[in-house]
Amino acid sequence: MSQARCGTVRRRSKSFDGLILATLIVAVLLVGGAMSSARARETVSFDNYPPGIIVIRSGERRLYFTLGQGTAIRYPVAVGKHGHAWAGLAHIEGKFVRPAWSPPPEVKRDIPSLPDVIPGGSPHNPMGERALTLDRDEIAIHGTNARMRASVGTAASYGCIRMYNEDVIDLYDRVQVGTPVLVLP
Repeated sequence: MSQARCGTVRRRSKSFDGLILATLIVAVLLVGGAMSSARARETVSFDNYPPGIIVIRSGERRLYFTLGQGTAIRYPVAVGKHGHAWAGLAHIEGKFVRPAWSPPPEVKRDIPSLPDVIPGGSPHNPMGERALTLDRDEIAIHGTNARMRASVGTAASYGCIRMYNEDVIDLYDRVQVGTPVLVLP
């Protein structure tokens, strides 16, 4: 007959306790980071525009998708850096899921080590999960890769509008080819 051995408790090592604590901290940071970017997208008051228009206020580093009745969804974005910012009216010309990216000549000139094409879905592809191309030369509203995620909220691009991947997926599902895009200073 086997007998249970009560009172024999194996103590965990301090390194194991540290590993558990580190795992919990990482989990909290990941959940908190996901929640903070989700909170960044919000519905706000936004007058004077009909529903279904994208308005980008470059100075605010914000993109608004108008819902009508004086409201819009507001997303944080990266806009064109000095010398690459633009303003005006454009329209969505194409919608792409995990697109391949070919660096425009100016980008290739500045970063000659870039390959001619970066496949869609590659962690090195700066287009991220979705791209909404505009009827302006080499300009799109698109997601980001992990390296460029921190640029959202700044003036950092060659003219494109960068969004968090989760936000560009949300916007992609709301718009269609032909949607007007008004970019303001």
